[in-house]
Amino acid sequence: MQPAGRLIAIGGAEDKGTDLEKGEIHRNNLNFFALGILKRIREEAGGPTARIEIVTTASTIPYEVGENYMDAFGKIGCLNINVMHIRNRQDAQDTAYLKRLEQCDAVMLSGGNQLRLSSTFGGTDFLKSLVSRYKKEEKFLVAGTSAGAMAMSRTMIYEGNATRAHLKGEVKMTSGLGLLDNVIIDSHFEKRGRFGRLAQAVATNPSCLGLGLGEDTGVIINKGNEMEAIGSGLVMIIDGHDILHNNIADIPDGNPISVENLKVHFCAHGNGLIVDERRFVERMGSSTTPVMTDVE
Repeated sequence: MQPAGRLIAIGGAEDKGTDLEKGEIHRNNLNFFALGILKRIREEAGGPTARIEIVTTASTIPYEVGENYMDAFGKIGCLNINVMHIRNRQDAQDTAYLKRLEQCDAVMLSGGNQLRLSSTFGGTDFLKSLVSRYKKEEKFLVAGTSAGAMAMSRTMIYEGNATRAHLKGEVKMTSGLGLLDNVIIDSHFEKRGRFGRLAQAVATNPSCLGLGLGEDTGVIINKGNEMEAIGSGLVMIIDGHDILHNNIADIPDGNPISVENLKVHFCAHGNGLIVDERRFVERMGSSTTPVMTDVE
């Protein structure tokens, strides 16, 4: 059964209309107020009056992160933004937070450490309600950036040094929040050189598509199956369905992996992918009209 709701997974460092990350990302002339990812979240959530809850669980600086998003969403006209500072499993069972989750139009999972998300929410009523609403309610939206995006999938990378990711056992995986099947997500993909670790994750789970999200870049996912690239950078798809040779089961930990016939797709703004068909789509959804930018 396909979920009725939508996901927006972001690679991190999304343009918030501030100079806080100046020098860290390249926006490629993307107009934050016209085309930015946060504006897309506002639109998909239901417009300026939509009730959006920011969940800061993954972050070690939750109050700073919460204020940052409150300010960013305020700049694009959102009128009903709240923050849930859920710090532990006891908080995740708090009936006040559960009631707020049931009443909101969208949830935004902040960046930080994805293992905090899986270990805090796994098996809780909060996660059960989140998954249930996503599966049943067409207008419900779950967005996540960096760790918040990586935790969306059922199979989640939680650790892996990019410089050693070609060695068996260097990429650590566990169960994520289970919102998305047959996909493994990695973030800050180009900037932190994470091709190798996502490739190893796919080599060990070839039924899954690897989704590498660049900074200020993401995908909107409809029905758990239709992906559309959004933002200013690159989305990379790693497909292991047609792998031929693969030595990962036969070598000791610490040895280089050998994989034949991985497929790779590069997706820019408006490109898409149909997950169950593993099919690249040149233009998806609302991006049927070419994007126009001013050139000085």
